[in-house]
Amino acid sequence: MISKFAQDCYDLLRKIPKGKVTTDKIIAEKLGKKSYRAVGQSVGANPNIPSTPCHRVVKSDGGLGGYAWGIEKKIALLEQEGVEVADGKII
Repeated sequence: MISKFAQDCYDLLRKIPKGKVTTDKIIAEKLGKKSYRAVGQSVGANPNIPSTPCHRVVKSDGGLGGYAWGIEKKIALLEQEGVEVADGKII
């Protein structure tokens, strides 16, 4: 069963447009919370890849972070959407 918190995170993920990225911290702030680590755990446990686009969540420093289907797939998805990636970071 998916918690309400996780569902709220997934609802926000589905609102991120193609070609844009966000961070766990920004998602937490949009939810009125300070628990960005909990957001990261929810995003990492996303049961609906790719319809819930967790590949659009990156680290606050522009680093790519992880991805359940592998970092190469995350880079490919982001680049297909027009996001520039170099040396493991968003440009």
